[in-house]
Amino acid sequence: MKLVVQIPCLNEEEYLGATIADLPKEIPGVDEIEILVIDDGSRDDTSRVAREAGATRVVRFRRRQGLATAFKTGLDISLSMGADIIVNTDADNQYKGSDIPRLIAPILEGRADMVVGTRPIAEIEEFSALKKVLQRLGSAVMRIVSQTRIPDATSGFRAYGRRAAMQLNVISLFTYTLETIIQAGKKNIAIEDVPIEVNVRRRKSRLFKSTPIYLKRSLATILRIFLTYEPIRFFFYMGAIFLLLGLTLGMRFLYFFFMVEGPTGHIQSLILMMVLVFIGFLMFMMGLLSDLISANRRLIEDAVIRLKRLELQFGTRQNVKDGTEILP
Repeated sequence: MKLVVQIPCLNEEEYLGATIADLPKEIPGVDEIEILVIDDGSRDDTSRVAREAGATRVVRFRRRQGLATAFKTGLDISLSMGADIIVNTDADNQYKGSDIPRLIAPILEGRADMVVGTRPIAEIEEFSALKKVLQRLGSAVMRIVSQTRIPDATSGFRAYGRRAAMQLNVISLFTYTLETIIQAGKKNIAIEDVPIEVNVRRRKSRLFKSTPIYLKRSLATILRIFLTYEPIRFFFYMGAIFLLLGLTLGMRFLYFFFMVEGPTGHIQSLILMMVLVFIGFLMFMMGLLSDLISANRRLIEDAVIRLKRLELQFGTRQNVKDGTEILP
């Protein structure tokens, strides 16, 4: 059983060494532990610090690609390294390496293919009251959308079995946390959560500049992924709303037509009813078309999984300089 701990990072020379040093060297049930660092185009000595701290493999982008791309690249490379389990953790030493055995236990025991570490949000002093409320609210929305029971949807401390890592296809360029949970729910990947502890945060998050920006991007990500995996439900509900409004106006028009004013009044209600019913009909048609496209996407994803399996047989190291692999 081989475990690969992947660490996406950007300009983390100050904290990366402590993060790697905190990782466990031995875990019951695991034969081999390797460390993969994905340097997202850092301008400091992050890659050098990673090598000196004992990272098994260091991969560096020439230019910044974003957290989601770094995470996705880490999954692919971890699989090529022969990982049976992949743990993703942050480079700022927010999460405790001592929690990794607890995190991977459900996978080792065969209960889950994906595990999310649940932080004690209410006890984290660095989180404002507003952020704690938004964390709980956002996770509640995610549970509804993804049909999972994960209480901390934005936690980056996660473990993936090989089967789950093969199936996940991150599309978002913003963050992987929300999308992978939705995909796990829609692809019937067995997912669990375990309680974890966190270290005192040493710096502010670099993923977003403000809470409104984070909310806007997160909602856009949730909507896009939901449309990708449940298009017919979305367009059916939207179409039903417009159709119901249109029929309500139609009933109102008929009431006044037969009971009150005759054929001369409330023509505007009739016109608006026709517009709303037409929009509702268009929504239904868009739902059917999107469902056909979604079926084609599933076929493509199956082909991608098969292609990954073939590629893993021919993994190669290239563009290696001073122990660091350079990617475009």
